[in-house]
Amino acid sequence: METIPEEKTSSRKVTLVLLVIALFLGSGLIYFAEARNNNTSSNADSSTISNLETSISSLESTNSELQSQLASLTSQPSGNGTGSESINAEQIYAAANASVVTIEGTELVSDSTQSGVETVLGSGFAISYLNQYYIVTNNHVVDGVSNMTVTFSDGDSYPLKVVGTDVYSDLAVVSVPTAPTSEFVPLEVISSDNLVIGQPVVAIGNPYGLSGSITFGIISQLGGTIQESTTNGFAISDIIQFSAPINPGNSGGPLFDAAGYVVGITTATVNGSQGIGFAIPSSTILKELPSLISNGTYDQHSYLGIETSDMNYQLAQDSGTNITYGVLIEDVVSGGPAAKAGLRAGTTTVTVDGAQYLVGGDVIISVNGTKIINGNALSSYLEEYTVSGQTVQLGIIRSGQEMTVDVTLGTRPPP
Repeated sequence: METIPEEKTSSRKVTLVLLVIALFLGSGLIYFAEARNNNTSSNADSSTISNLETSISSLESTNSELQSQLASLTSQPSGNGTGSESINAEQIYAAANASVVTIEGTELVSDSTQSGVETVLGSGFAISYLNQYYIVTNNHVVDGVSNMTVTFSDGDSYPLKVVGTDVYSDLAVVSVPTAPTSEFVPLEVISSDNLVIGQPVVAIGNPYGLSGSITFGIISQLGGTIQESTTNGFAISDIIQFSAPINPGNSGGPLFDAAGYVVGITTATVNGSQGIGFAIPSSTILKELPSLISNGTYDQHSYLGIETSDMNYQLAQDSGTNITYGVLIEDVVSGGPAAKAGLRAGTTTVTVDGAQYLVGGDVIISVNGTKIINGNALSSYLEEYTVSGQTVQLGIIRSGQEMTVDVTLGTRPPP
């Protein structure tokens, strides 16, 4: 069944209210004109005039009420839009808390002196896909964890089964075969493509095992990257940064927009920071979900096969170009997509602010016509808009000259 977007529904309501106002005002004017004509021709008594005044007063009262309804409709938040909408955290919590679960298990940990078992806690949320219920969470919540269970908001717990995982996006989908369908209250996941910086968001999760905790803030940045030890040196790209406080145990919980739709899945915090959290965008969830459920993995992350550094003024000077943005290619993986396309690595070592760089290689400044400012922008573009096997056109600076090179993207190697 097709779902009419909320903004279209509100627009239709506004149009309907305006039409009703016009009809009431028009009717009042017609009624007044007829009554006046009758009064002029027949010299109506005071009772007729009194009835007319009462009718006009009633029409004015109705008009005032309709105007109030119109003001209410036009001020309602549209959700996932301008970033200026207000947020009703209480309402979102009431509607969504039953959908958020606690995932718990044990993990073997060891160091040079001892080993033991540690409890692992995380969050997740229920979704429906092809008439089946699943739980979406982070890969790091389930990776290497044993004896895992899912606890629903009513306190009932069941063993879980891992359906699919993707290390490179820190996503996992699990099922709970023994749980009755009544336990699942699926959330609606929408595209995160329209998110804007400054937009209010709400996070629900289970920090430190305290189920059903809610925090809210704003989107601080879009298109960032984060590093995790399990990703084989690749960054997790196209990340949402937000200001809603999250803590250990929040990982895997949903991030909501003002309309109560899922626009991300919380994934990490920065050690030692306050009020900074990160989330995988919902568009990544929507893109990967069919493969995670059908194949148990997602293997379409595109791959260039290069090692890079962000350009700056000093590197531009050392590279013989006046372009101070973009991505400097320091090394090219032998036999990789970039090498096959003829992209060139750096040849000369320079030291800038105590760090060494290989300059003299190509500088990537665009992909398919989209300007690339730095490595974050390159990683996020490739993650959001490309898949392995796709051919893209890179805009580069080579020996001070701008040119384009076609590159057929490969597939990232297994982690």
